Amino acid sequence: MQKRKILEFNPLPAGQSVDLLVIAGEHSGDEHAARVVQRLLRSQPDLNVAAIGGRHLADAGAFLVHNPIDSAVVGFVEVLKHLSEIKAFFSMAFEWIKTYRPKAVCFVDYPGFNLRLAKKLFDAGIAHKAGGNVKLLFYISPQIWAWKSHRRFAMARHLDALGVIFPFEIESYRDTNLPVSFVGHPFVHKDYRLPLVYDPEAPLLLLPGSRATPIKRIMPAMIETFRRLKTDNPTLRATVVYPSEPARMILQQMVDQSDCTGDMTFVSNAEPEVRARGVIMSSGTISLVCALAAIPGILVYRTNPITYGMAKILVSIRIVGIANILLGEFIHPEFLQGRMQPARMAAALDRQLHDNGTLERTRALSTKLRSILSHSDSVSPESWIAAHLIESPP
Repeated sequence: MQKRKILEFNPLPAGQSVDLLVIAGEHSGDEHAARVVQRLLRSQPDLNVAAIGGRHLADAGAFLVHNPIDSAVVGFVEVLKHLSEIKAFFSMAFEWIKTYRPKAVCFVDYPGFNLRLAKKLFDAGIAHKAGGNVKLLFYISPQIWAWKSHRRFAMARHLDALGVIFPFEIESYRDTNLPVSFVGHPFVHKDYRLPLVYDPEAPLLLLPGSRATPIKRIMPAMIETFRRLKTDNPTLRATVVYPSEPARMILQQMVDQSDCTGDMTFVSNAEPEVRARGVIMSSGTISLVCALAAIPGILVYRTNPITYGMAKILVSIRIVGIANILLGEFIHPEFLQGRMQPARMAAALDRQLHDNGTLERTRALSTKLRSILSHSDSVSPESWIAAHLIESPP
């Protein structure tokens, strides 16, 4: 059943052409792209936009070619299990583009799939840079500044333009001829509502991530840190955010084995708004949300020591929090690997929560971060795409 579903690509209605095909293979890309498409169609309602994406892109007004979001697989083992389906999906996406020849394809993040498809379109002579009539745009760059930096040369060969969401990413492509534009981060656009809100009267927030193995590595230290803080603040409560029912079951079991059961509640990350006085979080996109919401807290990360040792060799950064990287200083102190000790974490978090100077600094750095991530009035994702559509070859 799953294999038949992934082969179902909707044909365009008879006689209809497409100006822009958006390809978003993950939930976050679907949501970010949908807001861009909605604004694009608001300014240019006659554009025909199609999408290989999810319900958000469909709701934004795109003709839905196929929805891969619900069947997306992430991780090495999962990829091996679904290799035939992934190959079929790749082939059908290529054939759809080959058949309908949109003026432009806008790939959204999802680099493992999207960059391979861009190469195939180039090799087949369909891409503009290979003499074809389909422009290839990429929105939300792969993190080449952290790893796999060599990707930039293939991207420059195959793509017509790249829209990045972090200003420092432009420098990463300086030694290529790829046109790169900073188009602002989706989290700071006026149509985006942060899912987390700072409230000094709310519970402490625990954000242990989404995958089972990292959760098991860091959640015990989060619970112990909370227990230590509660010793000096008996009324303190915590909210644990979970991304799925399997993750919730793992987290619930760990909380039940502690002496903090009565002081912790659970909430889904699908909630539109969660209030927090502070946060203990894993690394990832959510740490940027916490920084933009000016929520004080700490960031923790622990992986297998061998994996961490290899990562230090392969990855060209030593700070894991993207907000800390952007600011060049720590809005949220980081406790990585051996430094992830509850006594030290509790002391740092107590300062974050109760020291007036630290709280003021958090607010100031949050404002600075928003400024860093904001785009100018003349460069937005939708205007960037529109400009390339206008310049598209006949």
